[in-house]
Amino acid sequence: MFTMKQIGEAVRARRKALGLTQIEAAGLCGVGERFLRELELGKPTVQMGKALQVLSGLGLKLSIEAGGR
Repeated sequence: MFTMKQIGEAVRARRKALGLTQIEAAGLCGVGERFLRELELGKPTVQMGKALQVLSGLGLKLSIEAGGR
């Protein structure tokens, strides 16, 4: 399971690897700069739909697997 902090760290690392500023990445992903900043900081109450939009826009994937129950 991922925490929002881990997702935020992955988003920041990917954005930097692509050489994008927060403003550029936000525009590319169709979200506001404030949202992207809060996502990168791991804010636990960000909108999931927008977070997935950012992941997709930066070429990241989030996977879910069934546990051993």
